[in-house]
Amino acid sequence: MTTAVTSAGSTAAQSNPLPAASQKTSGLSSDFETFVKMLTAQATNQDPLEPLDSTEYAAQLAQFSMVEQQTKSNTLLEGLQSQLGLANMAALSGWVGMEARAVAPGHFDGSNSVTIAPNPAAAADSVTLVVKNSNGTEVQRVTLPVSAEPYEWNGLDDDGNALEAGEYTFVVESRKGDDLLLAEHAEVYFKVNETRMQGGDVGLITPGGSVVLASSVSALREPAG
Repeated sequence: MTTAVTSAGSTAAQSNPLPAASQKTSGLSSDFETFVKMLTAQATNQDPLEPLDSTEYAAQLAQFSMVEQQTKSNTLLEGLQSQLGLANMAALSGWVGMEARAVAPGHFDGSNSVTIAPNPAAAADSVTLVVKNSNGTEVQRVTLPVSAEPYEWNGLDDDGNALEAGEYTFVVESRKGDDLLLAEHAEVYFKVNETRMQGGDVGLITPGGSVVLASSVSALREPAG
């Protein structure tokens, strides 16, 4: 059974001994103290006959204070986003062991087929699946029906010999006559081995070690068999 997925985005901060936001806040605080010392020194040593414009310095002080408060607010928001991201990753841990569908490399283990979900152009009269290895080298072309039905790629070359185990990418070319209407990477089904924070999103680890963002997943299903 396949379950459609509408969205699975999340936000989180990766672990860091000193987060960037903390570094910014620390630096800004130091600059603020330096600014106050300079302002005090200038006011103390000003020429009585040409006094400094206190209005201008007050405006600068107020502006600096606003920036400092904004940075503190951003730090607080990033902390909240990190907590939400971790909660989302915990929720998506239920995906581990299931098969997700997304535009991603398909892992061929040398024997088991890779399920591909083509989406050819409706106006096409011929469809070709272009198979490329992990180096981007084309290794095979397969004629497909003009249909969005899943296709099981068995990993055999044109002579019936198994290709090397590894990751392969799949491009679906839709043609009408001699004209190429569309060429796009096909979605594949892959088993989710692990969930992991990946920048601002939850990453799904494939059997081949690739990372697929959870927000790019379009469907889930129970493992075949």
